[in-house]
Amino acid sequence: MKIGISLSSGTDFAAAVQDIAAYEAAGLDAVWVGESYGFDAVSAMDALAQATERVQIGSCVLGLYGRTPTMTAMSMAGVDALSGGRAVLGLGACGPQVVEGWHGVPFDAPVGRTREVVEVCRAVWRRERVRHRGRHYELPLPAGRGTGLGKPPKLVNPPVRDRIPVFLAALGARNLALTAEIADGWLPVFFWPERAARVFGPALDKGRELRDPELGPLEIVASAALAIGDRAERAIDRQRAHLARYIGGMGARDRNLHKNLVRA
Repeated sequence: MKIGISLSSGTDFAAAVQDIAAYEAAGLDAVWVGESYGFDAVSAMDALAQATERVQIGSCVLGLYGRTPTMTAMSMAGVDALSGGRAVLGLGACGPQVVEGWHGVPFDAPVGRTREVVEVCRAVWRRERVRHRGRHYELPLPAGRGTGLGKPPKLVNPPVRDRIPVFLAALGARNLALTAEIADGWLPVFFWPERAARVFGPALDKGRELRDPELGPLEIVASAALAIGDRAERAIDRQRAHLARYIGGMGARDRNLHKNLVRA
């Protein structure tokens, strides 16, 4: 069991960095930095890397659509270098509100894109000359389309690690199966241990059938709200808006995965 803490994208990161250094001294194992349409997660992760010595520093989550696959790989290699090998790439599709409303790109094929982004990131960290011909990403672009490259480039800086852990935020059955197949870890939301096998088990089992044994067991990062004080009602009230935002305000009107998960 490891103990972690999450920083949302609306956090005062400058103050939080100092707090995390104190929590690390008290025994904290990991810190997860969120990203939506506030400050970017990578900047905070870089600051945490230089202010701490031991904790794992993960993104929870970097969106697929706001960066190219190679930029995602470059950014995480930088965090890993600054932290001495403590970075974790938490990756997810986010949702149409952020992808289309903030980044202005179509929210399409999240499962297929996830697989390809992971493939490209791992090739970059191995310092391979990246040649990727997928349905959603093509690296490099074919000759005659402005590339001007004799051969594909590779990462200039030798990375601290050639295999940065990849954790996927997944809810839907196909994405859950993909997570169990290719990821080092899983970032669930609204995780209820007593119901987990019933709700998530079939999809995860399907993915595990295709899992490379070298990946080892799938690690699970379950989050829960914690408040310390003498009035439980006040602490519960503080969570209502957060839960309402996810259950009632995220996703398409006809397909809200968060609402469906709570019902399940």
